[in-house]
Amino acid sequence: MSQDAFNIEIADEQSYPIDGDALIAIAKAIVIEYGFKQVELSIAAVDDPTIRRLNREYLGHDYETDVISFVLDSGESNLNGQLIVSTDTAQRVAEEIDSKLHNELMLYVTHGTLHLVGLDDLDPDSAQEMRAAEKRFLEMFSIEHRWIGEPFAKSADEDEEGAKALPESSAEKPV
Repeated sequence: MSQDAFNIEIADEQSYPIDGDALIAIAKAIVIEYGFKQVELSIAAVDDPTIRRLNREYLGHDYETDVISFVLDSGESNLNGQLIVSTDTAQRVAEEIDSKLHNELMLYVTHGTLHLVGLDDLDPDSAQEMRAAEKRFLEMFSIEHRWIGEPFAKSADEDEEGAKALPESSAEKPV
C-alpha cells in the first residue's frame, strides 16, 4: 500500500508579505478532501506584469488575472499542478472590497486548487458548485469573504435600497 505524499511549495516572487504556510494548508485540505494521495503542487505568488505575461503566453489572454492553474499530470489519486496567483491583483481587490490581502490570496489559491481537482465555473450550475466549495474551504480557515452581489453590512441609516454593492472581484473571472 502506498503512503500518502504531499509536496506543496510556495515560490514567492513579489513584494507583499504573504503567509505561505496558510496557502499551502488550504491547498492541502482541498486535495485531501477530493481524494488525492500523491500531490506535487507549486504555488507561485507573482506581480501583475508576470501574471499578465504568463496569461498571454500560455492562455492567449493579454490581461492581468487573479489566478492561473495548470494541471501537469493527474490520475485517480495523483495530481501534479501549478498555481500562479497575483498579489498585485489580490491587494487591489482587497482594498476595493474592504478586505485583506491574505483573505483574497486564500480565495485565489482555493479557486485555483478547485480547478486542479476538477471543478469548473463555466456555467451557472458549476459556478454555484465552485462558490459553495470556496465558501466551505475558506470557512475552515476562518476566512470571511464577499463576492459579487453580496452587499456590505448596512449602516444604521441605510435601508434596503441604500445598501452598497460590492465592486466586481477578479475571482469571478474564469481561470
